Amino acid sequence: MLSKKASCDAHGQDSSYFLGWEAYENNPYHQLDNPSGIIQMGLAENQLSFDLLESWLASNPDAVGMKRNGESVFRELALFQDYHGLPAFKNELVKLMSKIRRDKVKFDPNKLVLTAGATSANETLMFCLADPGEAFLLPTPYYPGFDRDLKWRPDVEIVPIHCSSSNGFKITMPALEKAYERAQRLNLKVKGVLVTNPSNPLGTTLTRQELNHLITFAVAKEIHIISDEIYSGTVFDSPRFISITEAVIDRKLQETDLWSRIHIVYSLSKDLGMPGFRIGMVYSNNQTVVSAATKMSSFGLISSQTQFLLANMLADTKFTSKYMKENRRRLKKRKEMLVSGLKTAGIKCLKSNAGLFCWVDMRKLLVSNTFEAEKELWKKIIFEVGLNISPGSSCHCTEPGWFRVCFANMSEETLQISIRRIKAFVETILIISNGCSSLQQRQRRRGSVIGKWVSKLSSSDPEPDR
Repeated sequence: MLSKKASCDAHGQDSSYFLGWEAYENNPYHQLDNPSGIIQMGLAENQLSFDLLESWLASNPDAVGMKRNGESVFRELALFQDYHGLPAFKNELVKLMSKIRRDKVKFDPNKLVLTAGATSANETLMFCLADPGEAFLLPTPYYPGFDRDLKWRPDVEIVPIHCSSSNGFKITMPALEKAYERAQRLNLKVKGVLVTNPSNPLGTTLTRQELNHLITFAVAKEIHIISDEIYSGTVFDSPRFISITEAVIDRKLQETDLWSRIHIVYSLSKDLGMPGFRIGMVYSNNQTVVSAATKMSSFGLISSQTQFLLANMLADTKFTSKYMKENRRRLKKRKEMLVSGLKTAGIKCLKSNAGLFCWVDMRKLLVSNTFEAEKELWKKIIFEVGLNISPGSSCHCTEPGWFRVCFANMSEETLQISIRRIKAFVETILIISNGCSSLQQRQRRRGSVIGKWVSKLSSSDPEPDR
């Protein structure tokens, strides 16, 4: 006899977001061993600057070898460390967070809780801020993993804030109010709003106006704001990144109740490209939250060896400055490569300035303006084109035909192959569509019957969404 948690199917693993990963894992692309395999474009990893990290590691053997001033600290690190974390590491983390925000915000290491990645940080905040059955509002489209991180173990409900392509999927006050009203109709108590800034999957930073909407809304409803800022160091173009903390300070609200309801999630998975190191954190001005989250972190600690290594790396401010600058340059170049490549295929992307992905508009490739048509297109792109991309429906987008396409987890050569595959696919669709259109015209003119093979072809042809 198992628990309900173990027996239920509420993990979210059946989402097309995760199913695409499974398809890739069953037939992964390899330049030599499997050149016709599926290319992974559904994984938001930053592999563009490994050479910079490896160069630092090679130049700092003491940090890698667990030495301090030439003396081994292995025994010190091998022993149990409590859940507060190494002070030296936390001090360097808050300095990095301030640097990314151009020192417009200062962070206190005593208000920072270490977690095993941002996934753990978001789940921990759910346990701290909401009881089972209570709700958080999330603007759509949002990261598909939130359905797992927020709902599976904490049993928190997600109520979407529906955003539209008509304004670039920006958060508006009417959208916030409508989501809140929907929660009330469902008898759900709203405990807060969670946003990703920069946005995953949009690749855009929240504007000052959007941040002010969130602040005004949170003050009026007396609820929390969680700002997941794990992509804050990837902003490679204007407008600049504005943290929720900076926006609150600019409105001089530090002495109000809202200050204790602002919480930030951060990690080194995206900005430094180290998801395997599992470095995440919660930052909160609420001491009760910090205390509870610190105790909960016992279930997902970061190893002392990892903390020691990265404390040394982050303390090298010359290196971190060089890394951030060069990494942003590489991300911008890679993003422009994808956008220009898709443009040659007649496919547009939402204008973006951050992140490891583009929000791609493939609505014209749908046979109808439905999510069923989006699903069919997604299947073709995975199994016929050989690209794993994430459909908008997995991100709870309200408009069919949008896809998240990652560009930083592969080589430049692999990205070029991906672009060629998409271009060939689009050209094939257009050729078939034009061919069918000509055949239908001749059929009407001549009153003839077209062969079965043409009818079969015609029945499966996509038509642009109108």
